[in-house]
Amino acid sequence: MSDEVLNDISHRRFNPLRGSWILVSPHRTKRPWQGQQEAPSANVLPQYDPSCYLCPGNKRAQGDVNPQYENTFIFVNDYSAVKEKQAEYNPEVQDDSLSSRLLQVTPVTGKCYVLTFSSAHNLTLADLPPASILPIIHTWTHLYTLHLSPSSPLAAVHDATLPPPSYHGAFSRPEAQLRYMQIFENKGAAMGCSNPHPHGQVWTTSALPEEPSMELASLSTYRHEHGGAHMLEDYCALESEKKERVVFENAAFLACCPWWATWPFEVMIASKGHKRALVDLDEGERMMLAQAIAEVTRRYDNLFRTQFPYSMGIHQAPLEGPADQIESSHLHLHFYPPLLRSATVRKFLVGYELLAEPQRDITPEQAAARLRDCGGELYRKHL
Repeated sequence: MSDEVLNDISHRRFNPLRGSWILVSPHRTKRPWQGQQEAPSANVLPQYDPSCYLCPGNKRAQGDVNPQYENTFIFVNDYSAVKEKQAEYNPEVQDDSLSSRLLQVTPVTGKCYVLTFSSAHNLTLADLPPASILPIIHTWTHLYTLHLSPSSPLAAVHDATLPPPSYHGAFSRPEAQLRYMQIFENKGAAMGCSNPHPHGQVWTTSALPEEPSMELASLSTYRHEHGGAHMLEDYCALESEKKERVVFENAAFLACCPWWATWPFEVMIASKGHKRALVDLDEGERMMLAQAIAEVTRRYDNLFRTQFPYSMGIHQAPLEGPADQIESSHLHLHFYPPLLRSATVRKFLVGYELLAEPQRDITPEQAAARLRDCGGELYRKHL
């Protein structure tokens, strides 16, 4: 059966990273659409907002005053989801009791950080050139390195091309070794972002979270079943050859709407070669990652000529874990955006998707074609 027929029939696609399936219903895109068409949105935010708790020189909720930073500024979140110190909790375990079987619980500790991307209140990653995104990647890398377990194979990786820390903010190694670091950004009110100042977050936890745990299991199984091959390295080579779902690529990174994408314009950026974590990149590769992030975020904004909301996160090797798990890890970024047809029409995971399995209408191939066509300058520069 030709792949062309998949543009017209309902079918399921397998996600090898999660070991799950998604229902694709491309014929539904032929429904009549008379929804709202919005005019391009201009940037109406000031470069500096005296009421913003992330702008340089302003006071934060706990009374601390931000430094007069220029690029990145990092601090421990004033409202952290997890903390290093908390009350002790040791649940009573009774062998084979119903409570032990069904009411399992384990305490979690950690540290949460906020990282600003720019001193300018009115910019986003889409507005920044790769050279201005590079310091963000440097900061991510320094923070990850600082939290690595001394026993991790990655702790011995030292890249002389990584510049000394240039970010503002003082922080130290956690008191106890943490298991995982989740770097992410929520952009836009639609994704729960309460402050438009360009920033992301970093949560480090004593437990390995559910999503990266599932991915690591799949990556490890693939490597052992295919003679040491790495799933995402193979996948990048396949997508680079087929071109159908590629949005952008350079020598080191590929950005595509993955075969198994759930969200309408979901994008994954993955290293084309096997890189376990940010510390495996040299300066040239870090610049190419910055270029890929700039290309994806700018195309997002150009697609509907708006500040395109999304949640973005980096998946990489755990801070601590078995050598096999570290070696099976593969550096990649997920972009999960909710917009479907316009700046205000969103995709919701409801009904069948909550009770059965995820479903999408527009195919990843169609989404990638539209994003490829959105290159060039950021639309706001012409308003």
